[in-house]
Amino acid sequence: MIQISRILIVLGLILIIVGFSIYLIGRFTPLGRLPGDIVIKRERFVFYFPLTTCLLISATLTLIFLLISKFWK
Repeated sequence: MIQISRILIVLGLILIIVGFSIYLIGRFTPLGRLPGDIVIKRERFVFYFPLTTCLLISATLTLIFLLISKFWK
């Protein structure tokens, strides 16, 4: 039972760090407001889909994990 509690605490800390990082990245970069991000505003309705931001983050994470896997071997 102690192992599960430690794992949950570590996962919670990781989520806090990731959330804070995303908050800071959003404050100081134009991520989420790039050309190609879809925003539809209507009366009492807003649809937002950050298509370009998702593609950019996906490509960045793919390159990072590719480099990690190359150096890990």
